Amino acid sequence: MNSGESSFESILRRYWGYDDFRSIQREIIESISSGHDTLGLMPTGGGKSITFQVPALAKEGVCIVITPLIALMKDQVMNLRKRGIRAAAIYSGMSHEAVLTTLDNAVFGAVSILYVSPERLSSQLFQTKLKHMRVSFITIDEAHCISQWGYDFRPSYLKIADIRSIKPDAPVLALTATATPTVVDDIQEKLGFREKRVFNMSFERKNLAYVVRHTSDKQGELIHILQNVNGSAIVYVHSRRHAKETAELLCDTGMKASFYHAGLESAEKDKRQKAWQNDDIRIIVATNAFGMGIDKPDVRIVIHIDCPDSIEAYFQEAGRAGRDGEKAYAVLLCNNADVTKLSKRISDNFPDKDYIKKVYEHLAYFYQIATGSGYGLTFEFNIDKFCHTFGHFPIQVEAALHILTRAGYIDYIEEQENASRVRFLTERDNLYLLKNNSETEDKLIIALLRNYSGLFSDYNFVDESFLAQETDLTSHEVYQTLKLLAHKNIIGFIPRKRTPYIRYTQRREDSEHLFFPKEIYEELKDRFEKQIKAMTEYFSSDDTCRSRMLLGYFGENSDHDCGTCDVCLQRDKKLVNDDTIAATEAEILALLADKHRHHITELNSIRRPYEQIDAALSSLINEEKIFQEDGMLFVD
Repeated sequence: MNSGESSFESILRRYWGYDDFRSIQREIIESISSGHDTLGLMPTGGGKSITFQVPALAKEGVCIVITPLIALMKDQVMNLRKRGIRAAAIYSGMSHEAVLTTLDNAVFGAVSILYVSPERLSSQLFQTKLKHMRVSFITIDEAHCISQWGYDFRPSYLKIADIRSIKPDAPVLALTATATPTVVDDIQEKLGFREKRVFNMSFERKNLAYVVRHTSDKQGELIHILQNVNGSAIVYVHSRRHAKETAELLCDTGMKASFYHAGLESAEKDKRQKAWQNDDIRIIVATNAFGMGIDKPDVRIVIHIDCPDSIEAYFQEAGRAGRDGEKAYAVLLCNNADVTKLSKRISDNFPDKDYIKKVYEHLAYFYQIATGSGYGLTFEFNIDKFCHTFGHFPIQVEAALHILTRAGYIDYIEEQENASRVRFLTERDNLYLLKNNSETEDKLIIALLRNYSGLFSDYNFVDESFLAQETDLTSHEVYQTLKLLAHKNIIGFIPRKRTPYIRYTQRREDSEHLFFPKEIYEELKDRFEKQIKAMTEYFSSDDTCRSRMLLGYFGENSDHDCGTCDVCLQRDKKLVNDDTIAATEAEILALLADKHRHHITELNSIRRPYEQIDAALSSLINEEKIFQEDGMLFVD
C-alpha cells in the first residue's frame, strides 16, 4: 500500500476503527513517511503507537521498533496480530531457534512491525540479518533513555547509532512522553538527525488536578484520600519493602490492594497487573517499575507517598491518571523530612570517587581478578553477599557500579531476566500413555512438543507468554501448570529468574589509575542536583499554579492558571468570601443602576479578580436581583 493522506485514514479506519487522527499524530506520520528524521513529544495517553503503526502499514518493508519494555512489546504484538497486522518481537529469554525464525520472517517480508529490545541491537546475529532486511523506518520508543541529561538514561540505547550506520537510508522516528529542551536537543544529536524536526504536543492536562498535600501522617492521609476518591488508583513508593507494607496497610482497612515491583516473578507481576486492569484490585502500590506501557484509561487518582527524583519522573507517573479525559487527581504527599531525603539521594547516587575506586577494588577481590586480567569475563553478581563481605550498603554500591559502567571499566547489568527452561524427563512414547493429566496439562505438553525441539535431550529456554497464546491460558496458569508437571516428574522445570551480572569490558586496572571524566561524574551530578532542586521547589511552593510550574519546566509557557490544583483552589478561597462577594455585587448593581441593558463584557470595567466577579454575578442572577439574556445584563 502506498503512503498518502487517504491511505493513512483508510488504515486507521480499517485496523483501529477511528475516523481521524488526534492532535499531532498526522504531522508525525506525514513527516516520517516523507523520509524525515522526526522527534515526537507526546505525553502519556497521547497515542504514540499510532504514529508508527499506521505508517508502518502504509510503507513497504519492516518498521523496527526499539523499546525497553518487554511486557509492552508482547502486549502490542498480541493486539496487533488480533487486528490482522503482521507483527513480531525479539527479546531476552527467546530460544535461538525462535529468534532466528523471527528474523528470517522479517528478511523475507512476512513482518510489517518488528519490536526489539535495545540490548538486542549489539547482537551479531541481529546485525547480520538486519543488513538483508528492507527497513521502512526505525522507531525509538522512550527516546529520552538515550540522553544522559534525562532521568532514565540507559547505556544500551547508545547502540542505536550503530543500527543507523547499517541502514543509513532508513529515517528515524523518536518518541517520548517527557523531555526538557536540553534533552530534546540531546536526543536528536545522539540519534544523528540529519535536520532538527520536532513535533510537540502540549503537556497540559486540563482534566488532571495536581495536588500537593503537606502532612506529618502520610499513611493516615493516604487512607483518607482513597476513602474519599472513588475509582482505580496507583500509589507510588520508593522501595520494594514500602510497597508491600503500604499494600498490607490498605488491605487492613478493607480496601482491595496489591503491590508491584521489579523483584516479583514475571508470572506474579502479570497476575497482579491484570487483576488491577480488570478492576479485581482497585489499588496497586508500586515502585517506578510499574506503569510504562500500561493501557488503563480510567485511573482516577495517582498518589506519590515518596517524592520522585525529578519532575520528569513525577510528570510521567502522575500522567497515568485520567487518560480517558475524565476528572482525575495527581497527589503528592510530603513533609519536611522529604527535603532531607531528596538531598541524601545526591550523595547516594554520586558517592565520592575514592569510594567508587574502593568498590572496583573489592570487585576484583570478590572474583579473584588479578591486575591486567579479567577482560571479557562475566559473573553473576550477588549484591547482598558482596555488601556483607566488604561492609558496603547496596544503594551506594549500585551507584558506584553505574558510574564504573559509564566510565567503561565494567558493564553492570541489573537483574537480567533468564527465561524459564524445560526438559522432558520421560520418553516421547510414554507421554501418550499418561492418563491422569488434566486438560490444561495436556494442552501445555502438546504446545511444548509443537513449538520446541530438543526438549528430550537437554534443557531449552521456553517463553511462557508465547505458550499462553498457544494454549489460551494466562501466563500465570502456564507457570503453575509447568510446576505441576515438574512435580509429577514429567518435565524438569527451571523457573525464570532475574540475576544481576558484572562483565569486565577492559582489563582490571589498579584502582588508583581509574579515571572518571567530567561528563560522566561532575556534569551528571550537577544535573541531578538541579533535578532534585526543581522537585523540591515544586512541592515547597504555595504561590504558583502547579500546572504552570510543570509546563514551564518542559519549556512550555502557559498564559493561564489551571484553576484546579491546590494552589489555585486555595487562592480562589482567599479571593472569594462573603465580604468580597458583597462588595463586587454592589459594583455590578451600580453599573446597571441606569436601567439600561449592558453587555456582559462591560463587567471588565470592574477592577476585580475574575473569580470575585464570577461569584458575585452568579449570586445576583440566582437571587433574581439581575437578569441575563443573549449576553446582556439588566435589572427588572
